[in-house]
Amino acid sequence: MSDEERLPFAGIEVVDLATLGAAPQIATFFGDLGARVIKVEHPRGDGLRQLVDRKGVPLQWQIINRNKECMALDVSEPSGRAVLTRLLARADLLVSNLDAERIRRWDLEPETLAQRHPRLVTVNLTAYGLTGPWATRPGSGTLAEAAGGLAALTGPPGAPPTLSPVGLGDALGVLQGIIAALTGLWSRERGSDGAKTAFFDLSMVQPILSLLSHRIATAVRDGSEPGRHGNRFPNVAPRNTYRCADGEWVAISTSAESVAQRVMQIVGLGDDPRFADFGGRIARRAEVDERVAAWCAERPLAEVLATFEAAHAAAAPIYDMAGLAADPHAVARGLVADVDGTPMQGLIARLSATPGRLRWSGRPLGADTAQVLTELDNQTDGPAG
Repeated sequence: MSDEERLPFAGIEVVDLATLGAAPQIATFFGDLGARVIKVEHPRGDGLRQLVDRKGVPLQWQIINRNKECMALDVSEPSGRAVLTRLLARADLLVSNLDAERIRRWDLEPETLAQRHPRLVTVNLTAYGLTGPWATRPGSGTLAEAAGGLAALTGPPGAPPTLSPVGLGDALGVLQGIIAALTGLWSRERGSDGAKTAFFDLSMVQPILSLLSHRIATAVRDGSEPGRHGNRFPNVAPRNTYRCADGEWVAISTSAESVAQRVMQIVGLGDDPRFADFGGRIARRAEVDERVAAWCAERPLAEVLATFEAAHAAAAPIYDMAGLAADPHAVARGLVADVDGTPMQGLIARLSATPGRLRWSGRPLGADTAQVLTELDNQTDGPAG
């Protein structure tokens, strides 16, 4: 058996019908671990191809659509839908981000898919889902963060709500989509009753709610909104960012009592009974922050990190992108990889014996259309379902 055949998802075929940057990453995960992923995009090309850097390179396209075969297909036309139907007949997983209207027009309703392709698992990821009053609204991961309550908590006290500088809502939706896809495939293999209707309608708002946790319960039950606290947590002290003597920054968080006590010992507050427990530190949060900040300001980042590591207390450097990529730990873990000359995130999940493989970056528009169509024309076996 070849190394390729030993990968976890070898033999799994994924049709990636999704566009832009969120839902396609669900398919990317499977491709990294050995699945064959066929990226279906309109002959005009996915909009992500238009987002280029200063050198004219569509970096996001190359990263998000690595390990995929690219097929140009107009699914809005009957001939295109006929080809898609043939692709789905042999596929295990369909990834999409379609609204309800396109799902209807393209004959991709759960009932239709269950009848035509009973072994197919479908994951459809949108901002607000396919049901409810918001279903027809245009949306994105960023807007899901706002509507889902996260932006209301983000930013300094008294300042305007702050949006995340990255696609956090998208990323959380992707992770939930991966979990849903794995659930559907596992249920199918077990022969569960629900396997023939494995259509997951995911909203990016829903995984954001899992971040808010007890804050939702408190707000709904008691009418008490948590508000914005900047880098602080209402029930953790110290938890903040601190400037070191060399101008570098460090993050310190003490959600565990044992860690908090070690930090207090480091900064000279360990013998003061006023800071001996969470309640005391929270009541004197400003004083705690001032002491930690003063201690860090007298030492370069390397000394701060070494002192914390020796004491088994938690701290982390606040890296920029280049600093992270160059760190020996990031190099040892393969956090950043080079694929066809493009630096990109390495494998998210690596099995010990079959860690996955980054074979190529996002390919040119329609690069594999002819090959896939030829395969379909020569296919003699019946549908997988």
